[in-house]
Parts: sequence; C-alpha cells; structure tokens
Amino acid sequence: MTTLTEPPRAFDPATVAVGVAHLRATDETLACVIEAVGPFHLALQPDVFHALAHAILGQQISVAAQAAVLKRVRALFAIDGDGFATPEQLRATPDEDLRAAGCSRQKIAYLKDLAAHVADRRLDLARLPALPDEAVIEALTAVKGIGRWTAEMVLIFSLGRLDVWPVDDLGIVDAVRRVWDLPAPPTRQDLVARAEPWRPYRTLASWYLWQRRRQLLGAPAR
Repeated sequence: MTTLTEPPRAFDPATVAVGVAHLRATDETLACVIEAVGPFHLALQPDVFHALAHAILGQQISVAAQAAVLKRVRALFAIDGDGFATPEQLRATPDEDLRAAGCSRQKIAYLKDLAAHVADRRLDLARLPALPDEAVIEALTAVKGIGRWTAEMVLIFSLGRLDVWPVDDLGIVDAVRRVWDLPAPPTRQDLVARAEPWRPYRTLASWYLWQRRRQLLGAPAR
C-alpha cells in the first residue's frame, strides 16, 4: 500500500549542501559553474494541479503571453495572486469562456482532460510524492498534453526530487554546449553519460546549469 505524504515546500538545506559538495568534487567544470552562480535556491510549487495547468497554458507561447492568459483564466474564477481553479471548477467551465480567456481549442482539451483525470482520481495527486520518479512520469504522461519534459519539471519544481536530469530540455542542451565549449549541441547519449558521475544530485546540476546559461546570455541568475 502506498503511503501518502505531503509535497515538500523546499529542498532540505543539509541535503543540498551534501549534493553541492558532491558535484564540486566530481566535476571540475561544474565546480566552476557553482562558484560563478552562487548558493542554490529554488522555491517549490507544491500544488501539482496548478503546475500542470500552468505548463499546458504555456505550451508554444512566450512567457509574457503565458502570464497574460493565466491572468485571464484566473479572472474567470475571481482568483487573485498565484492561486488556480480546482479540477472541478475547471471541468465545469464552458469551453467558450476559456476560449475568450485566450486558450486554444487544443489547450482547452488538455486542461479538461487533466481536470477529469484528477477529479475522478485516475491521476491521484496525493499519491505522487510517495512514488518513484519513473512512476510519477508514467502517471502524468497519461494525461493529454503532458509529455516527459513537463513531468520532469513537476518532479523538480513541485516534488523536489534531487536526481532529475532533463536531457530533452533545450536550456540544458545549450548550457552544456556553452559551459564545456562544445563545437555542436550534445546528443541525449552524451548528456546521459556526462551526468552519470553527478548522481544522485543531477537536479542540483540542472539548476546550476540553467542559471549559468542565463549569466552567459547576459541575464542575472535567479
């Protein structure tokens, strides 16, 4: 029987310290990245339903456009701040209302499928924190519009898993190319092999590489 646990609110500082020390010791280049970026800090979004809906709304549009659509969708439910509708509320919302808020027909279908999966417990969000990473990915990708990359982002940013290495993330691909000064983008196989010594703290490496890429592109780390 699966034990229900609450999603974490933050990464454990002591575990992060051990993980960062491990990364420094196993990879000289990554140690330089860590030095350039500074202390690890990542706020988690423990509301997995919100995180998944947010990911669906952001597909194939800019960050600014995603924020505008999300604001209009929240307004349908008189929600201020960072909250979101419940699965039941979203499931009951007429498609034309979501269309008026800026959602495409495809995204409406994805949102409604997500809401239905959660409402009828085909996707039991309360059990996700107790499941292994691959089981979480399998559960999430059963929903229309949720692929492996989105599931991996949930593992990192909602469930706080420590050993996620999203090899299909374009930011990671570009960061590795830049940091190691590669002549071409690394392949998935190259990325898997490169990160093997970083286990079981590949999430921390992912975060540091995202931040270093931002620095190299002229944006501040965040």
